Amino acid sequence: MHYYSTNRQAPEATLEQAVVKGLAADKGLFMPAQIKRLPDAFYHNIGEMNFREIAFIVAEAFFGEDIEAGKLKDIVYDTLTFDTPVVPVHDNIGSLELFHGPTLAFKDVGARFMARLLGHFIRKEGKKEVNVLVATSGDTGSAVANGFLGVPGIHVYVLYPKGKVSEIQEKQFTTLGQNITALEIDGTFDDCQALVKTAFLDAELNEALQLTSANSINVARFLPQAFYYFHAYAQLARQGKNREVVFSVPSGNFGNITAGLFAKRMGLPVKRFIAANNRNDIFLQYLNTGIYTPRPSTATIANAMDVGDPSNFARILDLYGNSHEAICQDISGYSYNDETIRETISALYQETGYLLDPHGACGYRALRESLQPGENGIFLETAHPAKFLETVESTIGETIAIPQKLQAFMQGKKESVELPAAFAPFKRLLLER
Repeated sequence: MHYYSTNRQAPEATLEQAVVKGLAADKGLFMPAQIKRLPDAFYHNIGEMNFREIAFIVAEAFFGEDIEAGKLKDIVYDTLTFDTPVVPVHDNIGSLELFHGPTLAFKDVGARFMARLLGHFIRKEGKKEVNVLVATSGDTGSAVANGFLGVPGIHVYVLYPKGKVSEIQEKQFTTLGQNITALEIDGTFDDCQALVKTAFLDAELNEALQLTSANSINVARFLPQAFYYFHAYAQLARQGKNREVVFSVPSGNFGNITAGLFAKRMGLPVKRFIAANNRNDIFLQYLNTGIYTPRPSTATIANAMDVGDPSNFARILDLYGNSHEAICQDISGYSYNDETIRETISALYQETGYLLDPHGACGYRALRESLQPGENGIFLETAHPAKFLETVESTIGETIAIPQKLQAFMQGKKESVELPAAFAPFKRLLLER
């Protein structure tokens, strides 16, 4: 399988090149040259398969031409050591819980898969140390850091905006040590993302270091996120609720919903998608006007979605041939402020006892407001509510239990390097290390 750039100005790349480079030379994002449609028999039998079996079939469609089947199966099975259950919330609405992995966030799937795939390529080719650069607005940093922790030949730099991630999220990547370095940037997530992208385009840095990204700009990070859309559909199939399926996706950098759109192109019977935003509603404005106008992000209590220029918008445009009309046929958008997010968390908890995190609250609210008769809705609950402890507890007026996995992180000592949101100091640090 070859991968082309969304900007169409760079040579096609192999899977290994796309994964190791992360970003194309023309600043575009890599896209697979083909999106293979899976056979009808797969969908007829999907309810009889478990998560790992489903994911391996999906993975073969993307990576099977480049990785021997046995090795790919090992990577998939080693990645998916936890479940992603669909939990009923209402008769026609379920929560796809993606917080049962090591860092209690949906990004564990993509981060763990990428760590194992990149490690495979390093061992196979005997490459020099690869430096992974990752910008985070919350959960990406912890998922990537823990996914790559201790992997030989890989050093990870996590860039995060100072004071704009929760304490628990911060502890999950600043207490690890070993091959993980946390960089506390005096700016926004967009500043962190800009530093990473600029590093890829700096000739001197790339001459001295082997750089790649573990953000959802990397095909090995976002494509595996398609796995749990198929798994969710399989769970609905077992319940006889796999008709008129609607997915509502909390959306920040848009890698997660893009993976869902890829699943639909592979034949997954999804009726439509909803992109649920917080106040950073750039995509919603595009849907309404046909004009994409990025702007500085605004801080909210759903901080992982505080993105003012979502990278994966380029992939969505490419997937739909730059057709605003076609995009609007498959995706609708909603936007909620902090007050509405809190109201949603509180109301559902009082009504059913189900506790949302701020991001899942956006997905649930959008689904509840737009679901039509006969439709079966799934919203993505992207992180455990305890990762946003202060926000959730103050909203429901109760103390919530902190899972043991999170308690272990909280006991560690924070270690980070503070940097301004300027490229020169960041470049100097990379070269000196």
